Amino acid sequence: MNTTKNRPTVRLTPKAEVRAIRHGFPWVYANELVTDRRTRGLAAGTVAVLEDSGRSPLGVVAVNPASKIICRMLDRNPHADIDEAWFAVRFARALAHRARLYDQPFYRLIHAEADGLPGVIVDRFGDIAVVQPNAAWADVLITPLVDALMSVTGVTSVILNGTGRARGLEGLEDRMEVMRGIPPEGPVPVPMNGAIYMADLMGGQKTGLFFDQRANHAFAAGLAKDARVLDVFSHVGGFGLAALAAGAKSVLAVDGSAPALALAEDGATRMGVTDRFETRKGDAFDVLTALADEGATFDVVICDPPAFAPSRQALDAGLRAYERVARLAAPLVADGGYLGLCSCSHAADLTKFRNACSRGIGRAGRRGQIIHTGFAGPDHPLMPHLAESGYLKAVFYRL
Repeated sequence: MNTTKNRPTVRLTPKAEVRAIRHGFPWVYANELVTDRRTRGLAAGTVAVLEDSGRSPLGVVAVNPASKIICRMLDRNPHADIDEAWFAVRFARALAHRARLYDQPFYRLIHAEADGLPGVIVDRFGDIAVVQPNAAWADVLITPLVDALMSVTGVTSVILNGTGRARGLEGLEDRMEVMRGIPPEGPVPVPMNGAIYMADLMGGQKTGLFFDQRANHAFAAGLAKDARVLDVFSHVGGFGLAALAAGAKSVLAVDGSAPALALAEDGATRMGVTDRFETRKGDAFDVLTALADEGATFDVVICDPPAFAPSRQALDAGLRAYERVARLAAPLVADGGYLGLCSCSHAADLTKFRNACSRGIGRAGRRGQIIHTGFAGPDHPLMPHLAESGYLKAVFYRL
């Protein structure tokens, strides 16, 4: 429990953007905080009161001197206790929203800052929750966090997946453990858009499944009846299995991971659609080139690559990679067919990403009209003050 008694204080420099913080921006960068020896000596994850340069309190923050984001706002009330009851209020608010959206308990329950828990991801898979504590304070307070999660949602097992790039930026070590309950005996079946996906909660990417693409899967599936579909960077069959559920004639799923494709095949088996489902393991760029050499064409082509531009430093190279995906995929689309291109890179905004895709299509000698732009589903709410929370884009063309 973190009470207000004896809580340390940290203070903004006179040049800090205090107005932005008062208006809702949730982060303080290291160059905006007075970092004297006392502040630098605070343990990562310490809960403190943030003051402006005139010593007026702004709220309760989590401090990590090892991170460029040195403070994350937890509560605007400087007297708030960050305890199990505090976590429970946030879980209950988040749960009420998801319960209204979905008739089955498979969704992102907590989307970090946008749900009031900075740096924390919680994905729900029925009676199991997977928690990603990507900020130091959540590691420190993981016990009241998990207690509140279980009491509010009724989940019986909680898996802590502390792996990934975000924890490295916080100076945190990787950790993977079952916090409560028992681990699943194998991949967990997840019903979504009429398809069945197999989520490896203990060994898959991120939390085991990407709930964020649900609405984009549904849109693409609406184009897929009686269509030949190519699903590139398929992971566990995201777009492909949704297309099959909607009546696609055939689906070819391409991915570099044999375990991911095996999970996709398992999902197709459970759906009873293996006669229309085929997989191909290989580097996506190589497979796209090979398919063109083979003269293959498809009515719907979807490319959902990993984040090619995970940071501003990687932006130019990432945009070139997105352009290359579009250039290689466009020739595979039959005349009058559809091409869906996705990006989960927050550094590449929608305009830059769309322009890169359109250049690639043009360089392939094709012309297209944009028919739809999609984003993450409503269980991935966007914090208006934080552009990084709106990372996912999907642009659909008719060629």
